[in-house]
Amino acid sequence: MNPALATPKPRWPLRLARRTVSPALFDFWATRVNPLWTLEQPLARLVSRTAASRDAVTLVFRPNGHWAGMQAGQHVSLGVTIEGRRLVRSYSPTVLEDGSLAVTVKAVAGGLVSQYLATEARVGEVVTLDAAFGDMTVSTADEPLLLLAAGSGITPMRALVRDLAARGMPNAVDLFYWARQRDELCFVDELEALAAAHPRLRVHFFVTRDAAAPAPRIDAAAFDDVASLGRRRVLACGPGGFVEAARARFDGTTASFQAEAFSLPQLADADAETGEVEVHLARSGRTLMLSRGQSLLEGLEAQGIRPKHGCRMGLCNTCACGRQSGTTRHLLTGDRASEPTAQVRLCVSAPATDLILDL
Repeated sequence: MNPALATPKPRWPLRLARRTVSPALFDFWATRVNPLWTLEQPLARLVSRTAASRDAVTLVFRPNGHWAGMQAGQHVSLGVTIEGRRLVRSYSPTVLEDGSLAVTVKAVAGGLVSQYLATEARVGEVVTLDAAFGDMTVSTADEPLLLLAAGSGITPMRALVRDLAARGMPNAVDLFYWARQRDELCFVDELEALAAAHPRLRVHFFVTRDAAAPAPRIDAAAFDDVASLGRRRVLACGPGGFVEAARARFDGTTASFQAEAFSLPQLADADAETGEVEVHLARSGRTLMLSRGQSLLEGLEAQGIRPKHGCRMGLCNTCACGRQSGTTRHLLTGDRASEPTAQVRLCVSAPATDLILDL
């Protein structure tokens, strides 16, 4: 274990530093001695990287003493510097036995941060960590679980399964995991070993583009052998379309349904809205014409404006800003909101009318 994680640090030098210098000034000089030394900012150093599948890599980060920890299934916003810009994206790590964080990243076409982490980040590099967020966690031992994952959605499920295994598998768990090709599946050996060691855990793999025998997608898959299906708490994670199909399949027929999507679902033509509206940014004084058919975050980015953001799926609230007037449409539910001063999550909200935002 990293001695810095295991040995308590004396508190009086930190108290003295907080009284005499700003965190930014302290960090500027301290990180030149040790990249992980900061006054308050959680940082983590990349200590290893291994292939997780054909198109994914697992990066292990060792955090400094300011990291407050997380629960299995939560997300963490991780910040990297690429060409002088600090970019933040959210991932769902698995906490390892020594306190390190294992982050599995799939290289997404056009994804600046995912491509960088998957192919360019080198051992020794330091990243920033924000506080963990998300409530897709398991604390009740007597609720049977149905875990549904597609693609990168396996990462929070892996963390949950490992955590439950460490606690003796107190819950009955069925994990269904979809990928397009067999070599895109992650953690196969690990999940099979956990299932062999814990009879209350069952793992089911589905490969939808297998040339010999393509597996059914979630809307056509059979769940007949899942015991007590109506009593299950369902947790789903994957692309937006997968999550919406899972919601249509199980919401209202099981004890509860909870989902996180790492991309927005494709809207049906009948639900899509066309045309542009005028969006005024009150702080900067800029006025833009943005499409009603895409998120505010995407529209602003297309205009060269880069609002602060993290998960891009409506969970972390990093992109939230105030609304002074106008109506927005939630891209996941279709609900409209127009309450003045209410917070607007830019990543999952589209402009429905002219808007004034506190940006």
